[in-house]
Amino acid sequence: MSLSPSELPLAGVASPPDSPVMSAAVAPMSLRAPAGRLPLLVMGIVFCAWTLLHGDLWLADHVYAWEGHAWALRHTRVTQQLIHLFGRDLSAMAWLAVLAAWLVAMGRASLSSLRKPLLYLLITTALSTLLVAWIKSWSNMDCPWDLARYGGTRPYIGLFALRPAGLERGVCFPAGHAGAGYTWLALYFFLAMVKPRLRWVGLGFGVAAGVLFGISQQLRGAHFLSHDIAAAAICWACATTLYAAFWPARASRAEAPGSAMTGSREGVPVE
Repeated sequence: MSLSPSELPLAGVASPPDSPVMSAAVAPMSLRAPAGRLPLLVMGIVFCAWTLLHGDLWLADHVYAWEGHAWALRHTRVTQQLIHLFGRDLSAMAWLAVLAAWLVAMGRASLSSLRKPLLYLLITTALSTLLVAWIKSWSNMDCPWDLARYGGTRPYIGLFALRPAGLERGVCFPAGHAGAGYTWLALYFFLAMVKPRLRWVGLGFGVAAGVLFGISQQLRGAHFLSHDIAAAAICWACATTLYAAFWPARASRAEAPGSAMTGSREGVPVE
């Protein structure tokens, strides 16, 4: 009995072609969007629990007392000039850099594989920033420094409470500055498509930027912690939703963030 060349076993192959090991080796880098909703669920639970337990007031009370019953860090060089103003400008410059990179990629055939990931990053960061700003325009929440409890003139009105007629509008929820940092959570998905080994670095950068901006603004009396949680949730929702829109096949079949991911993206092997 003779075997054709296609029927002969391959020496040195430890697993059959259809085994999980071999399948993982050839599967494209993918992230499952539905599982990406888990962080949203966690943030939603934390937000609700924190709000119901009046965590915002508890934390702000301690920060305000620690600063000498005044927002002593509101106008310092580090919190206002460096983190607030320069940080905001740096985030805007980073977005312009992504725009420039996308325009360059559109004009060079050698960079064609970067066009879609760069467009994803460009749109996601812009949309999440605009969405946070839009919600701020109608949510009608005050900043801590506006409240009589912390040296201001207004009473504290909860997010879902009716605002008294004639009371000046509040424009502090969600946190716009923290959102400018959390919008870069989209780097996780961008790098998953471009350089998968660095995807967690991208996620860490987005988290670090949002936390840094958020803490700085809380020290200044500009926001409560719940404002930052809401901004992070909005930015993550934008990142996962647009990932599913840009790469629907991959988003529907892959591992969630937090799971091991192997394989290669289209035409580009994973390192």
